[in-house]
Amino acid sequence: MVDRSALNAADAGTWTLGDRVVNRLGFGSMRLTADPDPQTAIGLLRRAIELGVNHIDTAAYYFDAHYATELIRAALSPYPDELVITTKVGFFRDDAGDWHEANSPAALREQVEDNLRRLGRDRLDVVNLRIIRRPGRDSIAESFGALAELRAEGLIGELGISNVRVDHLDEAQAIAPVVCVQNNYAIDNHGDDELLRVCGSRGVAYVPFFAIAGSARESGATSEHSAAVAAVAARHGLSPHQVRLAWTLHQGKNVLAIPGTSDLTHLEQNVAVAGVRLTDADLAELA
Repeated sequence: MVDRSALNAADAGTWTLGDRVVNRLGFGSMRLTADPDPQTAIGLLRRAIELGVNHIDTAAYYFDAHYATELIRAALSPYPDELVITTKVGFFRDDAGDWHEANSPAALREQVEDNLRRLGRDRLDVVNLRIIRRPGRDSIAESFGALAELRAEGLIGELGISNVRVDHLDEAQAIAPVVCVQNNYAIDNHGDDELLRVCGSRGVAYVPFFAIAGSARESGATSEHSAAVAAVAARHGLSPHQVRLAWTLHQGKNVLAIPGTSDLTHLEQNVAVAGVRLTDADLAELA
């Protein structure tokens, strides 16, 4: 059972994004948008803040019945001073829900302004450039440079990049400071081990998405768990999903978790992981 009186995202420790300190256990808003009743999402977001979450990941292109950014505004504006909202640009969804890449300077400015409007803010705390990762050295200089100009204008506080390689990080850091990298990474998806190490050595936050979903991706939490995950879960009295999340937080002090959910019980179970400490033997078994 989850002890609701003891839940606090701060138990996972903190990291600094630029000049803003965030708890390493945050919240991803992608799964908030489908419920026709916005009060469900609004209540969940407010509960997340009560539980110590002060880092929320979103994007203006997260929408189904509602826009995630507008739900965040309805739930939390006027925003707590300590809250950091990270958003993404580089794509948009048309009225049919189809995805389109949009990374020209003009398109990026339009997306930044859309995020500002929907969130009701004068400046975005952190903006990630989300790209399609293509073979070879596919430059992000023009797109990232355009965001750096918007940062210089005061529309953006800090910059990050998403779905990238080490060479993209090198290229971006030559243009402007990068506070975070957001990529697909999980206990059963170690493709980014080298990038995670590089981020740690450079003081850049590494923010995995699909840490709980795994191969299920946008469909939600995976139901496929290894024998090792099941064994560690049983030993600690945790669910397999909590073990996946705990493993994620143990991958480095610069790792920020952003598990998403639309269910209050799952939110509390995720925040409870902030206080979980896996042993060296656990981590070796899960490797």
